[in-house]
Amino acid sequence: MTVRDPPLSALAHIPGTDGWPLIGNTLRYLADPKGTAERFAKRYGPVHRTYSFGGRTVSLLGPDANEFVLQDHEKLFSSKHGWERVFALLFPGGLIMRDFDEHRVHRKALAVAFKPEPMRSYLESLNRGIGSAVAAWMNAPPNFRLYPAIKKMTLDLAAVSFLGDECGPDLDAIKQAYVDMIAACVGVVRRPIPGTQMRRGVKAREFMIRYLGSQVAARRANDGHDLFTHLCKTTTDDGALLTPQEVLDHMSFLMMAAHDTLASSLTSFVYFLSVNPDWQEKLREEVCALDLAEGEPLPYERLDDLPLTEMAFNESLRLIPPAPSILRRAVRDTEFGGFRIPQGAHIAVNALYTHHMPDVWPEPERFDPLRFTNEAIAARHKFAFIAFGGGARMCLGSRFAYMQAKCFAYHLLSAEAVSAPPNYKPGWKYWPIPLPRDGLRVKLAPLQ
Repeated sequence: MTVRDPPLSALAHIPGTDGWPLIGNTLRYLADPKGTAERFAKRYGPVHRTYSFGGRTVSLLGPDANEFVLQDHEKLFSSKHGWERVFALLFPGGLIMRDFDEHRVHRKALAVAFKPEPMRSYLESLNRGIGSAVAAWMNAPPNFRLYPAIKKMTLDLAAVSFLGDECGPDLDAIKQAYVDMIAACVGVVRRPIPGTQMRRGVKAREFMIRYLGSQVAARRANDGHDLFTHLCKTTTDDGALLTPQEVLDHMSFLMMAAHDTLASSLTSFVYFLSVNPDWQEKLREEVCALDLAEGEPLPYERLDDLPLTEMAFNESLRLIPPAPSILRRAVRDTEFGGFRIPQGAHIAVNALYTHHMPDVWPEPERFDPLRFTNEAIAARHKFAFIAFGGGARMCLGSRFAYMQAKCFAYHLLSAEAVSAPPNYKPGWKYWPIPLPRDGLRVKLAPLQ
């Protein structure tokens, strides 16, 4: 399917601004994406157009807009064409780059890798990796920069949980390849010109395709429990194995998503616990109530015994969603909020904006995990919280993310207290994936 940008005349009836010549509103969104979205919404309304990052985008804001775009009953919005400027050269066959019936078939096939038995195996790796990382932080100096440490930990976890213990001496090269691919996703230059991040990312993808491709046949013949082996053996509805190229494409994208977005999510989770010691202590009490021996791994059967931890993790995702915007592209003319939206229009729904709407979330800047009790969730619009997207494209790895967050909280809070200076605000760089500008400087103190 070929989708072309609509002319400005087709968008002229939608209120908005192109901003500065050439750069449009790019610098505004980079400096303050939340504030810019709120100002534009107040000035132009919940449906408006802007020019930024090299193209025009129509923003549809609020829970009703989220439902319209993400539920997408009429198959109006392409994820592939929405994200192609970001992922086309690096993750061209990932699930995010597949639409409609093709997406459904591949999602159903990949879901096998996230069923209870594989998840149980992944948790064994998470317990070892997280426990080792937390133990290494025991003697960290005051003002320890936690974000780089968490980012390294999640990359190590993704490599081992997803690829198994068979990488051997290639593990460092694999991790560096993912670092280069992720950096290329957000590089300013979008072509693989020598010397650019995109060039390094494309070369890294070539390395990963060669490396993983050489192992597909062997993985299909063994009985490993890592995600790569599960994907190599996965079949579609008609019983056919995924092709080697499909396995490689999905593997590359899932590992990237499990690394970078989780690093962001766990970092914001720790930040909010460090500046809300009352909630940190409530979660510590919940962890200790598991009554496990010191150093014992978190059992898979006990994950549901940490409801407060899940609520606190959700609240941190509300305040700092790992994907502040979700991109789509209209494949047919449609209408929302009284405005005609032409075929080809780039569409964005804004999680960061929705998650801070005061009429949906009273006192939206306050950290309050009780917003996620069952009663509170039932009383709220079902698309008011979209940290994991929604509809048929709800994040396939959401259960893996919750499992990792609970495992992380269990190991960290049972061993250490985390604190921050009074009135500490690290300053968040929200786009494209949130991270603390100062690396999140906290103090870790071993518990008595």
